[in-house]
Amino acid sequence: MVSSTLVATLYVNPITGNDANAGSRLVPYKTLTRALKASKTGMIIQLAPGNYNTANGEIFPLIIPAGVMVVGNEATKGQGIIISGSGEYQSESFGLQNITLLLLDDASLMGVTVTNSITKGTGIWIEYGAPTLANNTLINCGREGLFVSGTAKPAILDNLFTENGASGLVMARNSKGEVLRNVVQKNAIGIAVSDFAAPLIANNKISENRTAIALSRDARPVLRQNIIEKNSQGGLLVNGNAIPDLGSTQDPAGNIFRNNSGFDVQNATSVKLVSAGNLLNPAGIKGLVELSATVEDTAKPISVNTSFADMTGHWAVAFVEALLSKGLISGFGDGTFKPEAPITRAQYAAIIAKTFELPLKNKSSKFTDVKSDLWAAAAIERAASMGFISGFPDGTFRPGQNLTKIQAIVSIVNGLQLSGGNPNVLTVYRDRAQIPSYAIDAMAIATQKLLVVNYPQTEILEPLRDITRAEVAALIYQALVTSGKQKPIISPYIVNPDADIASFTDLRGHWAEGFIRALVSMNLTRGFADGSYKPDQPMTRAQYAALVAAAFNPTAKRPAQEFTDVPKDFWAYKPIQQAAQGGFVAGFNDRTFRPQQNVQRLQVIVSLVNGLSLPAANADVLSGFSDRNTIPDYARTAVATATVQKIIVNYPDTKQIAPTREATRAEVAAMVYQALVAIGRSPKINSPYIVSPFVAGNE
Repeated sequence: MVSSTLVATLYVNPITGNDANAGSRLVPYKTLTRALKASKTGMIIQLAPGNYNTANGEIFPLIIPAGVMVVGNEATKGQGIIISGSGEYQSESFGLQNITLLLLDDASLMGVTVTNSITKGTGIWIEYGAPTLANNTLINCGREGLFVSGTAKPAILDNLFTENGASGLVMARNSKGEVLRNVVQKNAIGIAVSDFAAPLIANNKISENRTAIALSRDARPVLRQNIIEKNSQGGLLVNGNAIPDLGSTQDPAGNIFRNNSGFDVQNATSVKLVSAGNLLNPAGIKGLVELSATVEDTAKPISVNTSFADMTGHWAVAFVEALLSKGLISGFGDGTFKPEAPITRAQYAAIIAKTFELPLKNKSSKFTDVKSDLWAAAAIERAASMGFISGFPDGTFRPGQNLTKIQAIVSIVNGLQLSGGNPNVLTVYRDRAQIPSYAIDAMAIATQKLLVVNYPQTEILEPLRDITRAEVAALIYQALVTSGKQKPIISPYIVNPDADIASFTDLRGHWAEGFIRALVSMNLTRGFADGSYKPDQPMTRAQYAALVAAAFNPTAKRPAQEFTDVPKDFWAYKPIQQAAQGGFVAGFNDRTFRPQQNVQRLQVIVSLVNGLSLPAANADVLSGFSDRNTIPDYARTAVATATVQKIIVNYPDTKQIAPTREATRAEVAAMVYQALVAIGRSPKINSPYIVSPFVAGNE
């Protein structure tokens, strides 16, 4: 069972807490200030909903030390967890500042709302190191939401910057880092880059600001795959000696500029800029800008005649017109199609019922909220009977609720009874982590069947977003192509996975390559959306539970236990339950599972022995390990058993078991595979790092 020394977690609740408490889950601190004083490298500080301000005892600025992680609610980007205040900070590069939070070195801040309402107030300041800022909301700061200075190289991921007085985000001095997948809207300047700063700014949506991106002095940012739209003064403004990287012939930038007032790109310098692979309105270009040809211009709109006033040049026009010609879809009375509007579950059912004529394989569903006089009642019943849609556990259908993209894709796969997907194809999606666990197999099938159409970037799926009418049209048409009822439409936005998707970029020559590829071939493990496997990264307890549940499909040996920190909508809820009932993992005395904590090598070894109920071996075989004295007494028999069963894999020294070190993804894969060998489920793999009783028994 997985249990051992834990990464400490401090809890803060500004409503029920008390700074005289111990900072535990049951008796939390009241202030973040108190928790930060008690924190050490590697600690997690978990914030409850509430206001973290001077009225509740906070002392600003709050300083998050190196290696400390402050976590609120990432799913809501910190809604209701509000850190608001200001204090003086003497910046090494900019002098005296008024800030709310300072992040040091590799500190992390995730899932909170930050605001600093004073006139020259900054929400978060980063001066050096490589901290992480993810899934936060930075709002109503007097000057900017985030200021990055010095030599900092932060990871700024999936945040919302909105309604800040001067800028959403400022990058200055010699800072670098990555600014990825953020929403930057309704600020004076969305992103300002100055001095010698050279960040990667990619996959962001920058809209409804006065100016989207402003560059000055010697800034050298790299801009890729951003959507820059509806900014009231303009899109990209280049001043001083700044030179942005806007793509090249072989590396198109893929930025989309649209509906900006004033300009899309204004080059106020004397140096000509080169733009390659960006979607730009030539009338919106000011100054010296050369539009360079690229090997493949994926942003070029499809040219198809349309009867809808709002579909001219639209990426989905070919799909919409094809369905319109078959009478399967229609527009509105004002002559528009409204391609970007969401679609309700009832409207989707109506399209499905009209499009597909399949045998009714399910019994008629009587949804409690679908009355017989509802306009879509018959269509809902037919779509449900064909297997395309279903209701909710409470017996409702919720016809007026918007349909999400992942729900629509799963619906088509289920309704057409498609099969044959390899989950490794999902590495084509950069945001693959957002795919719910229940939808992984269906999503893989849909990808391989070329059902998925992603605009403007094929690698960005956005599975949890409401699907638009245009996207539904494309999905339905691709389903008809898959069924052999329509001819393919050529579109650069149809996701076409690589044939050899399991060729991970970082596995060639790795000591665990054979083990990992074997598990991949059995669909038991997967890589990441960037094409890597990250074999040397640690593995979390949730990821480990998911792997053993998939690898061994254990039957229940003990009653189910609900862990307080594993909600039913958590991606690994079911595999954690299965692994726990099967005896592979266990929780802790406070009824938590701690799914994000990294699993240790000893925990993996003990887990596999206990979960598989392997016969106990004599501890004498441990004499071959040079660090055998570090094996706890409670685990010695289990480690001996794993040694005899040839489950233990030690790299680079077979005599070093390193029991308390965090297990890497490679080490876990190797030992899980060896466990499959031990129970006769997989063939042997030759590796010099597999520990055998003979080796372990000889010094």
